[in-house]
Parts: sequence; structure tokens; C-alpha cells
Amino acid sequence: MNLTVRPITPSDYDAVARITADAYLGAGYFDSAEYPYMQKIMRVGERAALAPILVAERDGVVIGSATLAVHGDEWADIALPDELEFRLLVVDPTVQRSGAGRAMVEAILDRARGMEGIRAVSLTTGDDWHGAHALYRRLGFTRVPERDWPIPENGKMLRVYRLEV
Repeated sequence: MNLTVRPITPSDYDAVARITADAYLGAGYFDSAEYPYMQKIMRVGERAALAPILVAERDGVVIGSATLAVHGDEWADIALPDELEFRLLVVDPTVQRSGAGRAMVEAILDRARGMEGIRAVSLTTGDDWHGAHALYRRLGFTRVPERDWPIPENGKMLRVYRLEV
């Protein structure tokens, strides 16, 4: 199977919205797509107008996405001035653990290495997303627990990871 990581196009917006909803609701972070945060992250066109979004495509089908931000961007949550942050890394639950997440993170790391002034990549992930934690550790990310923070809507803790590039 051929896997490509590329910038999002408008024709990808609906697929990315569906995958985002399926991943977040499936992981139990929200009970409904009606939560204001869920509504915000599912407006993919608005997000893409403000932040770079990468998609993973396998055999012509979009199966994942990630949003990128640098310090000061509207979509940055935790990025320090020398960090590229990625957010909302999602893979369609029907194909999780197939290499798409890893391919997207590797593409993000490659991108960060080519960005002037960027010395590290940072991310936030759910406290109980154990598969994601394992992936990030395998790729060399380390925990930065002093930067962890709670989700305002439900109080669940978010973990911060960082990798120097």
C-alpha cells in the first residue's frame, strides 16, 4: 500500500472532519460532536486558512491529518519560540496502527529540521492515549511533565512531549 504525507487540499476537508470526529469521540474525549471544541476542530477549512495541515493518504484515501503551529500562531497551544508544535494528529480509527501516524510524525520532524529557528518539535496528547505515547517514545520524544495542562471542557490532563531536531 502506498502512503503519502502531503499538504491538505479543500477536497480533503470533509474526510479530515470525519476522521477528527471519529478519533476524538472514539477515544472518549467528548460524548458528542456538539461540544464547542469539537465544532471548532471539525471546521477544517477555517483551520486550514490559519495553520498548515498535513494529511496522510493511502491508495488515494485520506486516513489521517495533523495541524502545525509555531509560537504565537492562533493554533499553537504549547509551542515555545524555538518549537514547531503539532496538534490534532488523528488517524482514522479503522486503520490505526498501520503506520500512518508514524509517517505523519516523521514528515513533521523533516519539516521542522528545514525551518529556520526551530530546534524542537512539541506536542500535546491525551493522558490515556497509550498507543500515541508509545509511538512518540519510539520516535525519540521525551515527556515534559512540567508543561502538562488540563482540557478546560472536562479537566482531563494533557501530556506534553518534545524532541530536539
